[in-house]
Parts: sequence; C-alpha cells; structure tokens
Amino acid sequence: MNTNKHYSSYFLLLIVLNVFFGYASPKKQQKINWNYQDTSVDNQIRSNYILPIEIKNVSSSPDAVVKNTEVLLVNNSGQASISGLNGVCTMTGSKVSNASILIDFGKELHGGIEIVTSQFKGKKPMKIRLTLGESISEALSKVGSSSATNDHAMRDFEMQLPWLGKINVGNSGFRYAKIELLDTTRTLNLKEVRAISIMRDIPYVGSFKCNDERLNQIWQTGAYTVHLNMQDYLWDGIKRDRLIWVGDMHPEVMTILSVFGYNHVVPKSLSKIGRDTPNNKWMNGISSYSIWWLLIQQQWYMNTGDFQYLQSNKEAINTILDQLSSKIDENGIEI
Repeated sequence: MNTNKHYSSYFLLLIVLNVFFGYASPKKQQKINWNYQDTSVDNQIRSNYILPIEIKNVSSSPDAVVKNTEVLLVNNSGQASISGLNGVCTMTGSKVSNASILIDFGKELHGGIEIVTSQFKGKKPMKIRLTLGESISEALSKVGSSSATNDHAMRDFEMQLPWLGKINVGNSGFRYAKIELLDTTRTLNLKEVRAISIMRDIPYVGSFKCNDERLNQIWQTGAYTVHLNMQDYLWDGIKRDRLIWVGDMHPEVMTILSVFGYNHVVPKSLSKIGRDTPNNKWMNGISSYSIWWLLIQQQWYMNTGDFQYLQSNKEAINTILDQLSSKIDENGIEI
C-alpha cells in the first residue's frame, strides 16, 4: 500500500470537512450529542407469503412414510380446514428412522415459516425439528455438526405443531427448510407450508445490462443481497451477523445509492451505531470503521445533497477527527 497516498487522502478528507464545519485542531473530546432523530414512519417493510417450488428430498422408509408432498406446492390459503378437500401431506413416524421433507422456496429469503396442519389422531401437539438453510447442505446440517450454529438467528430447533391450526416461526436468512417428524408413533397431516418473506417494498431505480449474462446475474445478486439487508437497520447479513458493521455498510451504501436512491435506513443506521459507540471509542471497536463512517457521511451527502443530516452530525464528525488526529504523529505516521 502507498502510505503517502493513503494519508494524502486522509488529509484531503480533513480539508473537505473543514470547508463544511470549520474543523479546528484536536482538543479534549467531549461527550457527543447526537442531534439526528429519525422521525419517519417506516412503512416500507412488507411481509409476503412464498409457496415452495419443489420438494427436494423426502426421507421415507417402510416404517417412516411420507406421502402426497405435491399438495404443499399448491395449497396457499393460510387457513386450516376440517374438509380436507385439497388433500394433505402425511408424515408417519418411526422408531427406526425419522420421516422428513426438504422444501425449496426458489430464492434466498429473509423471514420465517408458516405451517398449517389438518386434523391428526390424538390432538396432542406434534413434535418436529425445523432446520433452515441458504443451501441444501446447510438445511441438512444440524447445530453441533460441522460449523453449523444458531448464532444471531435460530436456524435449527425443535418445536410443536398444533392440531388443526397454524403457527408462524423463525426469523433468519434461508432458501430451504427441512421438516423432520420427531414423534415416532404418530402421523402428521400437513396442509400447507409457506415461507414468510420480510423485506422493503421499494423500486429498483438503477439498473445494469451488458452482453455478458453472467455479469448481469452477478449485478442482480448483489443488488438483491443489499435489498434483503435493508431491514429495520442496514445489516451486514440476514442470517449473521444481523448487525450494523460500518465497514460492511460502505459498499452497501454505494449499492443503495446506485440501485435504490435515497433511503432513510442509511442515516438511521449511521446514527444508531454512533449512539451505540462509547465516547472516545472506535465504532464497532475498530479504528478503520470510524474512518469508514466519515467516508460514508461524505459520500452520502455528495450523492443525496442532504445537508441537514450532514450538519446534524457536525459535532460527531469533529470529535472523531480529533480522535483520529491524535493517533497521527507530525510525520503523518500512525501512532
């Protein structure tokens, strides 16, 4: 890395910010008063139900039998019914092996699962294991095996299903869902299984198109990934870590500006991580992430012209610059 070029860019940033804020020399840091308050009503986030496109795998044996999985591809009312006219998927338990199905919802989603049951013998709630995965291999991996975990979002857990009812469960990133029957002597009648997709209902105002279809797909995947991460705050990922990481935010913000234009999730997230950072500490505990926060402020203003938001962060920007300057000696070398 060219160190002189690196620090030249840093001091150029100081000059730009000095034009806006009259930045002075380092002084004793004070507690930052965060002036930005997000008063907007966030009505962009929507929930939509997604039907499976395919049953990828059925674990069935002479003892543990699964039948009529095709009904799960068409039943779409979200309502339990005593008639059974549209059919049910049956899963019969066994003490030798567990009956299971692996469901493919066709694309990466953020949200959960809705399961609708029909009548089954005994009325006692039925015990299952639900495992979510972004890939088939992950959906087939239980927590404790390999590197599979439930960190940040539950993706592998046991639960009970009601008799002739409905239950919504889960909040993670996934495409596939495995349902494994744990009751070894009973038969579960499944009427419906749908994914609950939770994301912002916003238009794609930017686009990319070239003569290389692979590049077009890569661009679309990147745009969609950031779209999924635009939840209540701008996350680094919908499964993990589901946190505001400022370093991850920089490419995300540039994507948002290119694909979606202005969206208040960006200033809301920038201010949230600022308020959550102890005074005189680095954002996310990493010095370079405080620099990324400054760079995002500059690029957000240059692309949106939102001077009111930039001005609301004047005190924070000056304080962070003081903190950074105190770590640079007279030769421009990091202390």
